[in-house]
Amino acid sequence: MKQIVCSLAFTMILFVASSQQVDRMNPDGINKPATYSQVVRVNKGTMVFTSGIVSDNEKGEIIGKGDLKAQTKQCFENLKIALAAAGAEFKDVVKINYYVVNYDRSQVGLIREVRSNYLDTKALPASTLAGVQALFHPDVLIEIEAIAVVPKKKKKS
Repeated sequence: MKQIVCSLAFTMILFVASSQQVDRMNPDGINKPATYSQVVRVNKGTMVFTSGIVSDNEKGEIIGKGDLKAQTKQCFENLKIALAAAGAEFKDVVKINYYVVNYDRSQVGLIREVRSNYLDTKALPASTLAGVQALFHPDVLIEIEAIAVVPKKKKKS
């Protein structure tokens, strides 16, 4: 009987562990940043990949010319629309990449300030920020791309 109980308990532990959609980790041995996760492991779900999202509107006009904060906000608003179209939300984002024209370290606080209005600070995605010389249009200062994992819906019995 004791073996059966132990076996059932082990099976339950495995079930609970495998039912997690995403594991966000900052493992021992490397830096543990407060602003992103070093590793994100996807166990289940549908993956969603966005193209680079910029600060244009529906007509293709750049919003916030010359203003990185305004462009970052518009990028996140556009990203919200793109994610929703695929059935995802910001809480589902597991990886996010930022490309910033003529990046300077003083800009990271501004980007994080805007980002904090959209991303769940308790479940931060893996993240990369790269300074680039230029993007596809001279008025575009930032481009953001994301990968999200939408949990699979449980079938009703």
